[in-house]
Amino acid sequence: MDGELTPEDPGTAEDPSGQEVFLELLLRDAATVEYERPVLRARARGASQEEVAELERAKLTALRVRTVMRDRRRREYELSALFETANDLAGMRSLDQVLHAIVERARNLLGTDTAYLTLSDPERGGTAMRVTSGSVSASFQQLWLEPAKGLGGLVATTALPYVTANYFDDPRFTHTEDIDHAVREEGLVAILGVPLKMNGRDVGVLFAANRRERPFAHSEVALLSSLATHAAIAIDNANLIADTRRALDELHTANERLQRHTAAVERSAEAHDRLGDLVLSGGGVREVAAALAEVLGGSVLIHDRNTDVSVTASRSGAVGEPVPGGDPAVSEEAELAEAVRASLSGGRAEHGAGAWVAVAAAGGEPLGTLVLRGVELGSTDQRVLERAAMVTALLLLIRRSVSEAEHRVRGDLLDELLEPLARDPVSLRRRASLLHADLDEPHVVVVAEADGADPGRLRSAATHVAETTGGLAGSRSGRLVLALPGSDPSGTGRRVASELSTAANGPVTAGVAGPTDGPGAFRSTFTEAFRCLQTLRALGREGDVATSADLGFSGLLLGQDRDVPGFVHGTLGPLLDYDRRRGTLLVDTLHAYFGAGGNLSRAKDRLHVHVNTVAQRLERIGQLIGSDWQQPDRALELQLALHLNGLLDQGVDLFGDQGGGRPEQG
Repeated sequence: MDGELTPEDPGTAEDPSGQEVFLELLLRDAATVEYERPVLRARARGASQEEVAELERAKLTALRVRTVMRDRRRREYELSALFETANDLAGMRSLDQVLHAIVERARNLLGTDTAYLTLSDPERGGTAMRVTSGSVSASFQQLWLEPAKGLGGLVATTALPYVTANYFDDPRFTHTEDIDHAVREEGLVAILGVPLKMNGRDVGVLFAANRRERPFAHSEVALLSSLATHAAIAIDNANLIADTRRALDELHTANERLQRHTAAVERSAEAHDRLGDLVLSGGGVREVAAALAEVLGGSVLIHDRNTDVSVTASRSGAVGEPVPGGDPAVSEEAELAEAVRASLSGGRAEHGAGAWVAVAAAGGEPLGTLVLRGVELGSTDQRVLERAAMVTALLLLIRRSVSEAEHRVRGDLLDELLEPLARDPVSLRRRASLLHADLDEPHVVVVAEADGADPGRLRSAATHVAETTGGLAGSRSGRLVLALPGSDPSGTGRRVASELSTAANGPVTAGVAGPTDGPGAFRSTFTEAFRCLQTLRALGREGDVATSADLGFSGLLLGQDRDVPGFVHGTLGPLLDYDRRRGTLLVDTLHAYFGAGGNLSRAKDRLHVHVNTVAQRLERIGQLIGSDWQQPDRALELQLALHLNGLLDQGVDLFGDQGGGRPEQG
């Protein structure tokens, strides 16, 4: 179309300069090569030299304008990126997050292969690699830059930016083998480094690097320096935030410590008041255990060494019954035993085997042990445990003094009951009532001894048994004597022997008799129990417990009532019952056998039966009364029973005032 200008038709008569063509190129941001086309077309169509020169001047002007516009757009992009970077960094709270964001943004802004950042270490005097972006070498990521070594050392020392298009050919900085090796392994060639300054201090270096030669422009140096300025501010803010967090954590920790200390002081004051009230109100170790568990928590065990009895309590308020035999953890675990020894020697609470231990002692004598489990104690709470140990020692001393006085009174009363000429029964009953004992109730008398046992420990255990059962305890002829309420001599004797054996740490031999019938029967009952003990010794049955009934014919001779029918039936009962049910003659056969001196031939003559019949009857006897019936002791007992059975059959009076004749058998 005539008069219309296009890039392909530069210049007309109306527009010989072709400025519109170059403006159009600027508007579409055409490539540099397109700015040559209007000049070439003008020459091709034979334009004049003035027209061509005018187009050349317009082209150069347009290219300069294009360069300025591109620089401004790039600067605008860089400023926008810096603004976004500053905004992003301002919102970050973690130092690591800030550092990673800095190197990522530096790599993107400059379009380099890698970016990395080193921070100064005042203690070592150099800079250490902190974060990288685009790095592939492990040794490079752990690189340490000595002062004034390498490009980074030079930047850190001079606090000036440095750029090199080819690192290995640049002589301006000192090369070292380790730095060059790391740079070569990473494959870096062109490197730009700018200092990180914080409050006038150089804190590190920010780098951008390529794996090929590249000259960094002044604008890129300025851009990375601006980013380093923002980065330094962000790092400072992150450090301040971290310092603030640390200060808050320390403040929180101090506040918690103060609260714990305040709570411990309050617990200590509460424990002091409660323990003082316990002493004034006459409380015991049971109440101390409950109070300590309530104040400190966990479970508390207080072990009384004198009586070898333990009391347990927990924070729930439940108080365990006294446990004889002590605490296995104290007596068996070596670590806990060592803590007990350390507490006794140092007078302080000690920790061992997962428990806190404090010994209740008086004048160096251990009276008891406090064991606290399930809770950790601070220094103030340890003092509470130690104060509880002191109160426990005081209570145990008071109880021991009272117990010793009561033991003397109980022992004196028992001595009078065992004397041949006892005092007035009314007076004895009155004295017994003061000890909460009733002499008219049936009592079992136990006489016991233990070879090699500690007499004091054994007496303490006997006293404890008597006190807890409402009985009496004392000693006579070097042996322990206990009179305990009850009507089961065998059961009572076994129970007492078991408890005394624990205290004696060995076997206890005991003779038992009873039950009594009023104050006047104590001496005779004691005499029978004492004879049972002597008989056990004579028979070599140390560590055994027996009544006269348990001793067979020996008991029959010792017993006051001499229950002959009971002895006969207890010895020959199976044979008598068998003969009565089946009409056999096993009792007569046994009598004939013993009368024949154990000779089968003479026995069959006495019985007028065949010898095989005698043998069969004897075999049946062994099945009914036991295969050991021919043993000397057993044989003697059987012969005595056979003799007494014959007397009973003859109607001889063996029962005294109980009346003659054989009583009914069951």
